[in-house]
Amino acid sequence: MNKSDITVNNLREACARLGYAFFERGEYNLNIIGIRSEDRNSNAFNDVLAVAFRQSGRWVLLTFDYTTDPGLHYRHNPANPAGTAVLVPGQYRGAFMLGLHQGKYGALTQAKALPVYRDNDLDSEVDVQGTIDYGWHGINIHRANEQRKSAQVNEWSAGCQVVADPHEFDALYSFSEVAQGLYGKRFTYTLLEEKDFVSERSSG
Repeated sequence: MNKSDITVNNLREACARLGYAFFERGEYNLNIIGIRSEDRNSNAFNDVLAVAFRQSGRWVLLTFDYTTDPGLHYRHNPANPAGTAVLVPGQYRGAFMLGLHQGKYGALTQAKALPVYRDNDLDSEVDVQGTIDYGWHGINIHRANEQRKSAQVNEWSAGCQVVADPHEFDALYSFSEVAQGLYGKRFTYTLLEEKDFVSERSSG
């Protein structure tokens, strides 16, 4: 997924095509949108987290290197006997809130039941189909390494949505704190697939 192809307009259009909300009213009303790459074998942060909101009347768009998939370690060694969790694409209204990831540091933490696929064939390819397990899986939005940007996912995700660069994650968390003061404790998260996302370059 090429971050340079992402604009507020084509994020808005992707959400509209799928019947999802896109928040346009007010300042710091965060649209937190993950875009999952079509590459199912990568162990890199090859997905994108897009965060779009208005600030002082103008749109702000942040795009971060990201993973929406579990790392290679957990594909080969699932922490759950049913298989490693892979979040199902969709829009999850009020599904996250500010809390602590593993009790250690501030993150966006799962606040209601979510659907996941279970990848249990122990190969390198992420499985994004099959039976859906709906429940509390500890799917959080957090960072990887505390000090530097990470290149490989490995053990940073067993199903969580993870930002590669800690400084970028800190920016997301700071804006989330502002949004919480304006709109309440719950945050909506939208997970798109690359095939759902049409860039202006390709559509024009």
